[in-house]
Amino acid sequence: MKIDSQKLNEVAALMEDHGLTRVRLSEQDGRVIELERTPAPVVAAASLPVADAAPAAAPDRAVPAPAAAAAPAAGDTGADAGAVAVTAPMVGVFYAAPSPDADPFVRVGAHVHAGDTLCIIEAMKLMNEVVADIDGTVVAIDVTDGALVEYGARIMSIEPDEPAKGAGAR
Repeated sequence: MKIDSQKLNEVAALMEDHGLTRVRLSEQDGRVIELERTPAPVVAAASLPVADAAPAAAPDRAVPAPAAAAAPAAGDTGADAGAVAVTAPMVGVFYAAPSPDADPFVRVGAHVHAGDTLCIIEAMKLMNEVVADIDGTVVAIDVTDGALVEYGARIMSIEPDEPAKGAGAR
């Protein structure tokens, strides 16, 4: 039996648009097609812990803050003074691991390299990886798994690697 994929896509779009979870189509030739989708789990926003953004000075330019700020957040607690704050690049739900049964991307004390995935922030059903901008050691994770984070909220701190003493000198 050949199924018209364009027709299925149109029906699936209609289901999404109208919030339908089940549709039964009866074709003229007697074929019956049933489509069913499971709704996404609903999480009440009020039940999620929220990580507060550190108070920030007025921006001097209209460019979004990078994932790792150049200086620790004001009123920094729990991280070393030389640590670099990794901030949330968007509002969303913080996930420490790629799936609920997987190990977290990083733990306190873990060494990371620039480009390593630190966490995921889910926004509008999209999973956005937050990556390290520097090489260093994770010294603090300030958000619990599953917490709602605000744009600019510090989510963790990384102590940068020091350049090797005498590097380049012979």
